[in-house]
Amino acid sequence: MTTFQITDDLDLLLSVLPDRIRDVLEQSERKSDLLEIVMDLGRLPEARFADGELVLSSHEIVVDDLEMVVARVGDFGKDNRAGIERTLHRISAIRNRKGDVIGLTCRVGRAVYGAIEIIQDIVMSDKSILLLGRPGVGKTTLLREAARLRSELKRVVIVDTSNEIAGDGDIPHPAIGRARRMQVSEPALQHEVMIEAVENHMPEVIIIDEIGRELEAVAARTIAERGVQLIGTAHGNSLQNLLMNPTLSDLVGGIESVTLSDEEARRRGTQKSVLERRAPPTFDILIEIKDRQHMVIHPSVSAAVDAILRDRPLTPEERFLGENGAVQIQRVEEISTAYQTEFGARGRKRRTFEGDEHRAPVAPSNGHYFEPEPEPEPEGQRRGVVRIYPYGVGQNRLRTAANSLKVPIQIVDNLNASDAVLTLKNYYRQQPAPILEAERRAIPIYILRSNTVTQIEQCLVDIFHLPTTPVNVFDEAMRETQEGIQRVLTGSADDIELTPQSATIRGQQHQLARAANLISHSYGREPYRRVRIFRK
Repeated sequence: MTTFQITDDLDLLLSVLPDRIRDVLEQSERKSDLLEIVMDLGRLPEARFADGELVLSSHEIVVDDLEMVVARVGDFGKDNRAGIERTLHRISAIRNRKGDVIGLTCRVGRAVYGAIEIIQDIVMSDKSILLLGRPGVGKTTLLREAARLRSELKRVVIVDTSNEIAGDGDIPHPAIGRARRMQVSEPALQHEVMIEAVENHMPEVIIIDEIGRELEAVAARTIAERGVQLIGTAHGNSLQNLLMNPTLSDLVGGIESVTLSDEEARRRGTQKSVLERRAPPTFDILIEIKDRQHMVIHPSVSAAVDAILRDRPLTPEERFLGENGAVQIQRVEEISTAYQTEFGARGRKRRTFEGDEHRAPVAPSNGHYFEPEPEPEPEGQRRGVVRIYPYGVGQNRLRTAANSLKVPIQIVDNLNASDAVLTLKNYYRQQPAPILEAERRAIPIYILRSNTVTQIEQCLVDIFHLPTTPVNVFDEAMRETQEGIQRVLTGSADDIELTPQSATIRGQQHQLARAANLISHSYGREPYRRVRIFRK
């Protein structure tokens, strides 16, 4: 069971505030939940809590109030931050064009002993770790605890850019344990201090807060390549956010566009120009901090980045504190459509099936489901997962077809692990090596006439023995068009949007609309392009 011990030295922070503000806070029952005090010139002072705000005085902040606080705290650095010696509190200034202080944010710093327990085994694993989360979610608190734990066994150096980890003053706060702290004179020089720490002080672990510049990302890579465990933080919500950040994407390997050979493009079922991970990631493990008691862990950053770029399922580890305070761990399978970024493919759906293929029976196999929560299936329908090796068939289209039919498939890139091979007729005629090898091993081969979602859907219908009801697509579309025209003509609807159809059927729908003296236009992009009918 997790037990937290919190040290905040709140009285020292309150002592620098004006008397009328301090008196209200000292009498408040919510003092233990205080996050920060905001003092802006000409406005009422406010106290901010996790669940709201509280006005501290009916008198507006004046210049004398701000000057009083500034005189009682340490010197402000070039990052406009100051602190109270041997505490974790942080006072940040807002200045006008002349350099005068016109606003202060007094943030409460707390040492929470035991907060690292949810990821303690990871921190003690000697692997480099990147903590990712939004501002105020608790990244620095975890860093402080990581420094304390690691310093019991290793030589730990903290690069403390704004004195937020170990507090203000020359003597660090006891919350960091036996770790040593290097201060940074200017935030822009953080990368130089990082390299200096490695070269001069022989650390086994380096801890860095807020990696936010390109030079710092390069310095982090240099440190990791020298065999030093690196524990750092960066702002962001998820691994996908970090990949899209051109400044910090190098922390997880970076991305670049590469051109594949014809053979490799056919094997993957993708275009020749694809995105690939540029280099090994700086950090081995990435932890997404959702809140202080809920974290999502990617145990292998390289595997996670590759999965995102190739639109494959991710299986991160989710940890949270249960009702009894115990750490709960579960592995969550997330299909690629749950991570819709510009690196992944957009899902597509088609309503009808048409076409026929060469078919062969496929035996069910064990594996994980492409659809995480499959619906109950009728008796006689295939229930096992089929591992498919696509050769020349678009993987994105295959996933789209599987999603549309809600059937469990697993796309594999290794013929040895496949239950079936899916290819096109022209590739099958050429008899390439993978097809010959599949025939030699008696692996069923499914041959499609064209690389379309409809063809793939029909193939999956036969593989999984799904019940089908023959539907005349053209007649169904014409019936829907006639009904829509009648509704517009009778005034029951101002306009009607029809179901997405192929270009040929849409042309017939436009003709019917014109014959009824109505206007029709096509909207959307394939395969969602549809006809809308309305009055002139």
